[in-house]
Amino acid sequence: MKELMDMLPFLLPLIIVEFALLAYTIYHIMTHDTYKRGTRAMWLVIAIVGMNLIGPILYFVLGKEDA
Repeated sequence: MKELMDMLPFLLPLIIVEFALLAYTIYHIMTHDTYKRGTRAMWLVIAIVGMNLIGPILYFVLGKEDA
């Protein structure tokens, strides 16, 4: 437990960034109708299940339609 408390100042900003990126990704998925690949439901599942930064990054690299 002591080790976790020592690492908390480093982990907290990463956790905040991760949740902010996930929130923005979900917002973007819900407000856009077209995607390069896949559907809205597929990208929501990928973003939420792959929440540890991989899901949102995959969406912005592979799924986001350039407007």
